[in-house]
Amino acid sequence: MRKLLVYLNDYKKETILGPLFKLLEASFELMVPLVIAAMINDGIKTGNKEYIIKMSIILVLLCLVGFISAVTAQFFAAKAATGFAKKVKRALFDNIQKLSYTDMDQIGTSAMITRMTTDVNQVQQGVNMTIRLLLRSPFVVLGAMAMAFTIDTRLALIFLVTIVLLSVVVALIMGWSIPRYGKIQAGLDTVLRLTRENHSGVRVIRAFGLEDREVKNFNKQNNALMNLQKFVGSVSALMNPLTFGILNLAVAFLIYKGAIVVNSGDLSQGDMVALYDYMSQILVELIKFANLILTITKAIASGNRVQELLELKSSMEDGSTDSFEKTTEHVVFKNVSMRYAGDSEDSLENVDLVVNRGEKIGVIGGTGSGKSTFINLIPRFYDAREGTVLFDGKDVRQYKLDALREKIGIVPQKAVLFHGTIRDNIKWGKKDATDEEIYEALSIAQAKEIVDGKEGGLDFVVAQGGKNFSGGQKQRLTIARALVRKPEVLILDDSASALDYMTDKNLREAIANMPDPPTTFIVSQRTSAVSNCDKIVVLDNGKVAGIGRHDELLDNCDLYREIYDSQFKKEGAV
Repeated sequence: MRKLLVYLNDYKKETILGPLFKLLEASFELMVPLVIAAMINDGIKTGNKEYIIKMSIILVLLCLVGFISAVTAQFFAAKAATGFAKKVKRALFDNIQKLSYTDMDQIGTSAMITRMTTDVNQVQQGVNMTIRLLLRSPFVVLGAMAMAFTIDTRLALIFLVTIVLLSVVVALIMGWSIPRYGKIQAGLDTVLRLTRENHSGVRVIRAFGLEDREVKNFNKQNNALMNLQKFVGSVSALMNPLTFGILNLAVAFLIYKGAIVVNSGDLSQGDMVALYDYMSQILVELIKFANLILTITKAIASGNRVQELLELKSSMEDGSTDSFEKTTEHVVFKNVSMRYAGDSEDSLENVDLVVNRGEKIGVIGGTGSGKSTFINLIPRFYDAREGTVLFDGKDVRQYKLDALREKIGIVPQKAVLFHGTIRDNIKWGKKDATDEEIYEALSIAQAKEIVDGKEGGLDFVVAQGGKNFSGGQKQRLTIARALVRKPEVLILDDSASALDYMTDKNLREAIANMPDPPTTFIVSQRTSAVSNCDKIVVLDNGKVAGIGRHDELLDNCDLYREIYDSQFKKEGAV
């Protein structure tokens, strides 16, 4: 948590002035009981109306100056806390972007979202309350005790004992609560994960009639989180009644002892009222301080989680080379095996393949055969466990990630569009692309008629997630986004699954007819999509079942022939 305080460096003025103005307000507040005591002793007791009016005016001025000081302190505290949260979120988002796919898989999307939102908000609130109250409350408590000693030493000992007892209660509850609040935030990760999964997969859940099962599963996790929160909250809630109890007993004892002293003539009535006011101030401030401790406890637990993610460094080291030599052998797999973190078996095993520049490579196989894993090694989304993936004659691990991925255009399985205009989405592929370049990419991707049919053309606004486009339209727009940068390597990861056969055929022909066509990897379930490729890689449970041209594989690869026959019969029936 302490390492996060570096993000307050730009707000040093606010973090200093905020508490100072709070201390100024507290100083005026500590003067109020003395003014009231003087009013009673020298004004009310003697019937001096002018003195009473004079003291009343001083009280109003003290309140006014205290109010202005409090508002100023609140402003500085809010400015520092919101600025701090902004910088933490920016740093957190930046670090998440640098993490490898393996790191993100291990952390989980829900955990990253919770830390970016709920945890940072908890820390922000903790910073705000700390600037406002961390110095003010102890200052008032100790100041009230010191002022009590100036009035009567014997009665002031009640203040000392009370403060010691309260400090012990606060320390014990805080020490117990901090680790439990960390567990609460971890439980929130789980609930958020279930919520996201059910929201994104609602159609599948309903299709299989599993609503009741998912509701029960969610309720189980939600109830576990609720029970933990109730347990921790019930213990934390003891702070207020315990502090109230101790302070009220102290007040009662103070009044009892004070009445005896006043009755004996050793203490004036005004001084007794001042002592009571100081005890009341301690009561109020310790209640505030108790709540502050709870807030800080939550903030520390959340801050530790945020710091953990901020300190997490990518398990994938960046390379140092950003220069490329145009070799004939464009992409080469040498005895490559790959295993996902936590798995006991390889998802890809002993793959050897040489891809020459400009070739079209088809990748086909059943679900879970390793097709996406295979092509994810080229842009280095994952690193091979064994073997080497070469790009232009060098190991992909030698290149800087940005430089390597700049050479590659990728169209993932799931077509993702972002809120904004069509132009903005296409420019993700090339930020300085002209409208002419965008329309050229759209034409090759068979998406020009989509844009022409929308009001505003390239300025048509895409809804979040591209919900105002069909599946096939989204796929063509994402292909255009990859093509606009004119990549040397184009990876189509089953990205034409929603296209009809004719559009798919026209797309592949348009890519092949590009000037200086890219080396293309086509991942597909359809043999028709890969039949014209220079090489076809057939994968089965992570192993290469065959490599060759369409005709060759029909003769010597049983798996490819089975896939082809099953699809040919279906197509023939149609």
